[in-house]
Amino acid sequence: MCSCLQTSLSIWGWGSLGLVLFLVTFGPFAIFYFAFYILCFVGGGFVVTLLFGKSNSEKYLEQCEHSFLPCTSVGIPKCIEEMKREARPIKIDRRLTGANIIDEPLQQVIQFSLRDYVQYWYYTLSDDESFLLEIRQALQYALVQFSARSKETDWQPYFTTRLVDDFGTHLRVFRKAQQRIAEKGDQMKDQAEELVDTFFEVEVEMEKEVCRDLVCTSPKDEEGFLRDLCEVLLYILLPPGDFQNKIMRYFVREILSRGILLPLINQLSDPDYINQYVIWMIRDSNCNYEAFMNIIKLSDNVGELEAVKDKASEELQYLRSLDTAGDDYMQQTGGQAHLFFWMTVEGYRVTAQQQLEVLQSRQKDGKHQTNQTKGLLRAAAFGVYEQYLSEKASPRVNIDDNLVAKLAETLNHEDPTPEIFDDIQRKVYELMLRDERFYPSFKQNVLYVRMLAELDMLKDPSFRGSDDGEGDDLSNVPSDETVQLHAYISDTGVCNDHGKTYALYAITVHRRSPNSEETWKTYRRYSDFHDFHMRITEQFENLANILKLPGKKTFNNMDREFLEKRKKDLNAYLQLLLNPEMMKASPALAHYVYDFLENKAYSKGKGDFARKMDTFVNPLRNSMRNVSNAVKSLPDSLAEGMTKMSDNMGKMSERLGQDIKQSFFKVPPLIQKTYSDPDHCRVAAPIDDNVDDNIPLRVMLLLMDEVFDLKERNQWLRRNIKNLLQQLIRATYGDTINRKIVDHVDWMTSPEQVADAVKRFRDAFWPNGILAETVPRRDKAIRMRTRVAGKTKLLEVMPDELKHIIGAETTRKGILRVFEMFQHTQLNKRMVYVFLERFLETLFPQNKFHELFNKLHSRSKQMQRYKQRLHSTQAPSLQKR
Repeated sequence: MCSCLQTSLSIWGWGSLGLVLFLVTFGPFAIFYFAFYILCFVGGGFVVTLLFGKSNSEKYLEQCEHSFLPCTSVGIPKCIEEMKREARPIKIDRRLTGANIIDEPLQQVIQFSLRDYVQYWYYTLSDDESFLLEIRQALQYALVQFSARSKETDWQPYFTTRLVDDFGTHLRVFRKAQQRIAEKGDQMKDQAEELVDTFFEVEVEMEKEVCRDLVCTSPKDEEGFLRDLCEVLLYILLPPGDFQNKIMRYFVREILSRGILLPLINQLSDPDYINQYVIWMIRDSNCNYEAFMNIIKLSDNVGELEAVKDKASEELQYLRSLDTAGDDYMQQTGGQAHLFFWMTVEGYRVTAQQQLEVLQSRQKDGKHQTNQTKGLLRAAAFGVYEQYLSEKASPRVNIDDNLVAKLAETLNHEDPTPEIFDDIQRKVYELMLRDERFYPSFKQNVLYVRMLAELDMLKDPSFRGSDDGEGDDLSNVPSDETVQLHAYISDTGVCNDHGKTYALYAITVHRRSPNSEETWKTYRRYSDFHDFHMRITEQFENLANILKLPGKKTFNNMDREFLEKRKKDLNAYLQLLLNPEMMKASPALAHYVYDFLENKAYSKGKGDFARKMDTFVNPLRNSMRNVSNAVKSLPDSLAEGMTKMSDNMGKMSERLGQDIKQSFFKVPPLIQKTYSDPDHCRVAAPIDDNVDDNIPLRVMLLLMDEVFDLKERNQWLRRNIKNLLQQLIRATYGDTINRKIVDHVDWMTSPEQVADAVKRFRDAFWPNGILAETVPRRDKAIRMRTRVAGKTKLLEVMPDELKHIIGAETTRKGILRVFEMFQHTQLNKRMVYVFLERFLETLFPQNKFHELFNKLHSRSKQMQRYKQRLHSTQAPSLQKR
């Protein structure tokens, strides 16, 4: 223990001695230097070790990369390098078409499209504007290329030929589909679905290379078709570098296909939208009662009839709410049963007439429902009899018992007719008219005055022309110089009568004689002036060079400025006509003038249309006579044959003249129907040798062929209509009509019209700069009433001359067929896609779009079935060979 203690003391001694010597030698701060040196040594060793390890690790990883991993893509470093660089500003040229009025709304469309279809989600991912600018630049480049192609394209054949041919083909397919369904019978599970299937079945038989059933009936296939089409357009319009950028290409494709084209096509194909557009197009024509009742009578759509019935009931309830004591008056006087009987019989007569007309129409079409219809009419007639005339009726109409007994006998032994109650109704009417309890006392009641006020009949009658013929009779006034007649048009206005709008001129007439002086007003239309002018110029040929009636005007003829100008011109015409020298030169003229200025309804002579027919028939008849005279100079054998032919043609022209004057080209009942075009084909083939060069004649004749089925039903009528149209076009426009149509097409494709179309598109999709919300589907009842209104307006707008020429029934069926064609969304889509395909084929003639569309539609089920049927029919013939 002592040795250990000594050793410990020696260590501490030597250590203390060393420390003292160290401090004496190096000073008191040496200890800090020593600690610093040690720290540096340790730190340096750590740094060397770290660097050496990193270098060895990189070498080892490089060896592993070359040994086991693929090479790093060159694009990644470049992409990283591009991301590190500062964003370069992209300059975009805002010029698109070269026309500022088009470029401005187009730029707004591009801006709104990017804002509503890209920016709203893109900004949640990135703030970088370069991607959006690249998309905008690509869209603008495509529009520039599209505009350049449009300027190089001749649009006249598209608008005047292809568009009309495609519409005619569509209508022909629909007509043949209806005929095929009619041949199958009336009992079908879903006639609308059957019609669509049959339509596309007929389409593939007519087109032979393409059928659009999948695109028009399957939303999924429709979207795929539009995507493929937009991708092809981008391939044509975009630079190769931009097209290879898949991300941007897909964005632009989706914007065009689903954001723009698909909503636009859906809107154009919507039957309700088309019906509203039809009503807007002919908004100046008001529906009259007759056309409306014809549509209701012929409608077989339960939805239409229920919608009209509900609206009529609503209107009746409203009108009845306005009545204060109307029903009470007849009830107090004991005449309520008489009034109700008269109204019920009126309703029965109208219903019976309509049912019998429908029955006759169905019998013509080969449908027989005679017993059922007559049974319903008999039940209705017995109902009226039991309610008002039988012994059990309460209250009962008190009328001659002999008439009631005669009616009962007729009901029991004969078929009911619309006129079966006429005798009794006439007696009831006379009773209510003359019995002091009814109408005479009603005229003394305050309700009568109120009724006149509601009907706007309390005006001064002196300002109304008399239509009952009780005005001043001037037809027998002597034409001597002692009677002076002065007249001038004092006022003009626009009237509406049963849906027809026309201008009415108020003529103030002064007649002065030695013993009296009279002044009155009479009212005349322009058509009255025209008929009067035609009448007097026919009787007095010298007047044709002196009197000049202001010409007709087809459009904007109700404009106020135009009416004032016409009033001034008609006044000048009257003053020249009433000039004393004029009356002295033609004494018999006074009779016609007095008749025209009488205060009564003007009775027209030969109609304007009949006079025009004279100008058509007379040259034809004269030419036949010239042919007959020329035949006399031919050899006997040839002359005999030519004479027979000339006689036959002369007889035909005579019959034609009589038909025109008496029945306005009504078809002779014994003319044999001719069947042409036995095979299904498009209507693009030439329709006549001398028609194709005349654009308006070709268009009108083609549409009349397809709408009214003239080419297959009656070639005689078709030839005469063609001749009539040629005469009309030549007389109206001469040889400049084609030039005017070409000018109109140029106007339609002018920058102003294109800009207007772009603005309408912009305002429809972005009203007030805001993306339009999806319009909710209108109520079914409203849509059904719109259908009824559209059909009524279309039927009303047809001119009476057309009905006389081809027949009212044929006109009605043709117009309703066209309207029915637009009531199917799938068929409307087919027509829109056909127009779009022809548009692209015209715009890009070098890109073989026709073959492309055949490939895009090649998956059609109808097309596959057609090929199978074709193959099955050709297989036996190939086996025989």
